[in-house]
Amino acid sequence: MSKTVIVTGASSGLGFAIAEAYLARGYNVVGNARSLARLQEAAQKLGNPANFLLVEGDIAQPETARRLFAQATEAFGTVDILVNNAGIFIAKPVTEYSEAEVERIVDTNLKGFFYPSQAAAKHMAANGSGHIVTITAAIAMQPNAKVPALLPVLIKGGLNSAVRGLALELAGSHVQVNAVAPGIIQTPMHATDEQTRAFLGGLAPTGRIGTPQDVVDAVLYLTDSTFVTGAILNVDGGSTTGTW
Repeated sequence: MSKTVIVTGASSGLGFAIAEAYLARGYNVVGNARSLARLQEAAQKLGNPANFLLVEGDIAQPETARRLFAQATEAFGTVDILVNNAGIFIAKPVTEYSEAEVERIVDTNLKGFFYPSQAAAKHMAANGSGHIVTITAAIAMQPNAKVPALLPVLIKGGLNSAVRGLALELAGSHVQVNAVAPGIIQTPMHATDEQTRAFLGGLAPTGRIGTPQDVVDAVLYLTDSTFVTGAILNVDGGSTTGTW
């Protein structure tokens, strides 16, 4: 029987790459995004596979998380994996954040982790197995003066701690909870001009920008594992190792 994975923020960027990787393995994938049109575009790029279920909705809303699991179980029976990928990244000096930006980041990055994870904990603990993987951020592990980003550091740093706490809480139910903390990854989030790419590449001692596949490989490793839980796996070209 094929496994089923829910991926939030599945219509583009890392979420799309993660969904594509699980589909290539023959998994059932339940993709979530705020826009149904964007999900449909993603499905078309993937060849409109029958095992790619589209569930639109604001992931900050608890009703969306409940609907994700309800539709996933109705279509495929059980949910084996949740990938909390949906997130936004706004880097600027602390004095320049607007109230609207604060609310957006709290909604997507914090509530968008909590409500799906809460639904997953209930579903997976009852099944006695499962994986919850959250995409956080390497900059939350080690802030960088070249990239002031207090709100991502605040929220993603909290998620790194929450992952460890939830891993302990669910260990007795055989549910593994981990995170991948990417550094700079080439996605539509980042500009592609040479000057920007050179700056971003210089934020890691390896001197380059990562690829979505680097993150996909880390996610697959964690959901293949049977003895890894409470881990924050940095995929950052060494940017959190210290100064250089």
